[in-house]
Amino acid sequence: MVVMNIRALTFLLLLIIPFSTCAEQTVIERVEPPFWWTGFKETQLQLLVYGDDISAYSATIDHPGISIERLKTVRSPNYLFLYLNIKAQTKPGSFDIQFSADGQTVVHSYDLLQRNPDPAHSKGFDSSDAIYLITPDRFANGDKNNDTVDGMKEGLNRGAPGGRHGGDIKGIVDSLDYIAGMGFTAIWLNPLLENNMQEYSYHGYSTTDFYKVDPRYGSNEQYRTMVAEAKNKGIGVIMDMIVNHIGSEHWWMKDLPTDNWLNFQDDPVMTSHEHITQQDPYASEYDKQLYTDGWFVTTMPDLNQRNALMADYLTQNALWWIEYLGLAGIRMDTYPYPDKHYMTEWTRRLTLEYPEFTMVGEEWTSNQAAVAYWQRGNHNRDGYQSYLPSLMDFPLQEAMRSALVTEEGSRLDDGSHGGLMRLYLALANDFIYPDPAALVIFPDNHDMSRIFTQLDEDYGLFKIAMAYVLTMRGAPQIYYGTEILMANPGTGSHGVIRSDFPGGWQGDEKNAFTGNGLSDAERQAQAYVRKLLNWRIDKEVIHSGRVTHFRPKDGIYVYFRHNESAAVMVVLNKNQDTSQLKLDRFEERLTGFSRATNVLDGSSVSLDGDLNIPARSAMVLELH
Repeated sequence: MVVMNIRALTFLLLLIIPFSTCAEQTVIERVEPPFWWTGFKETQLQLLVYGDDISAYSATIDHPGISIERLKTVRSPNYLFLYLNIKAQTKPGSFDIQFSADGQTVVHSYDLLQRNPDPAHSKGFDSSDAIYLITPDRFANGDKNNDTVDGMKEGLNRGAPGGRHGGDIKGIVDSLDYIAGMGFTAIWLNPLLENNMQEYSYHGYSTTDFYKVDPRYGSNEQYRTMVAEAKNKGIGVIMDMIVNHIGSEHWWMKDLPTDNWLNFQDDPVMTSHEHITQQDPYASEYDKQLYTDGWFVTTMPDLNQRNALMADYLTQNALWWIEYLGLAGIRMDTYPYPDKHYMTEWTRRLTLEYPEFTMVGEEWTSNQAAVAYWQRGNHNRDGYQSYLPSLMDFPLQEAMRSALVTEEGSRLDDGSHGGLMRLYLALANDFIYPDPAALVIFPDNHDMSRIFTQLDEDYGLFKIAMAYVLTMRGAPQIYYGTEILMANPGTGSHGVIRSDFPGGWQGDEKNAFTGNGLSDAERQAQAYVRKLLNWRIDKEVIHSGRVTHFRPKDGIYVYFRHNESAAVMVVLNKNQDTSQLKLDRFEERLTGFSRATNVLDGSSVSLDGDLNIPARSAMVLELH
């Protein structure tokens, strides 16, 4: 009798539970984006639906304001692309998508949320900000429980420079007071999305899931909480994105949707890395294709943005993360490598939906004309139009490094000036850019040697470099650990360049967060950077003031930042000895001022006569 009752109960439960629920679990594995918002200006939404033989199904939606414009099947029967039209007045809520084939019905519930109406939710960074660049795996380990995660191919190996060391989102959250106290107002995080690769996955640039935070860092919700907590401390978050390539373990790779989802899909070819082919008026089509379509390495398949389905997918992914997180910006990795016409559409679409949002592109070249080519408002000879507001100023970084390590009055192998004239001439070429003030300037980043190493561990030159970056036009970016003289002597290994931040791991003998164990030089460097960063926070003259510079002379470079209400004089003395600076040459900018305050030590300085400039130093003077 008991057995009969259990059987009867089971039968009743099967009648109560909709068949579609059981079927959905076995048929539909993914729907991306996982949810969306009402209120976007462009009302079309692509849904990538993945599941066994899903292309055999038709789809219907019965919900006010939402209709299916078209269904797209592809080579693989396990994909179905739905294009929905979501009218602007559609109310947020859930709706059902009904999939039908051969008498079988599968229902998928989809959530439509309300976009955040607050303009500050997605307000981008600008030149008033100072950006702290963090490689999450190497910054701070706040949660040991996610150091090794079941199902992830690579576990913890802190002893290996190229291994995973355990830094995570919790560690960043725990460090927000330090970051804010240093004077940073934005954080750029190297990618946090899933990188489920066999090895060398810590850097984050081999995405294996575009909609999922790597569980060794935390969760999507933890990412969003971190952004909110950072905002509460006056810090915006910039997300690192890659649309050029994925990791070879991305779930797509086991079942590619189309024959042209990837470039050189059947027979990978490596890129030439010859950036100038994108601007070269004489470049062959072969060379252009080799550059944009070639793979970085065999573990980074190159995405084909000329495939319309791929293009829509990638653009929607960016919009999804902006709205979901409330970002202050996107740093786009390898900006010139994807199809350049797609990048125009990507920037246009993001600008349309988020007019105050900031995107910064990586164009790693010392050629200023090549950088300017990609900036919004540039009048390109070939008619190419971009909507990209900002780029990383690699030419200025290279000029600064060269200026500080080469002799004054020297000529380099290419015939160009060495010494401080190199830096002066680089800045003089700002006429090439539509908006040089929108560029991001930096002493170093995660892909190059630490600036202290680049400057042969000369502390005086380090101070000059930091003063320049934090007082020059543009938005400054400092790499984590640069403030405490982190270095990579004798090696260019990225694993060493991206060493662990001292104090980010329990038991570290040295702690940069508290200062315990730091050398005198490290503490001085940290205090120096902190002083400049906190000083510039409310200095509009540094954020947006004009630049007037004077030709370097006798190892000294002088420039002014000024507007109608304030003026700052910056003196860079590269000499090994204290130097006398005669002020008569700067009369056009000093007229009306008699004294100055030395920002770095608070002392009062007379402008009547010569200035004594300490050896190997920078002097930052607020004029009165």
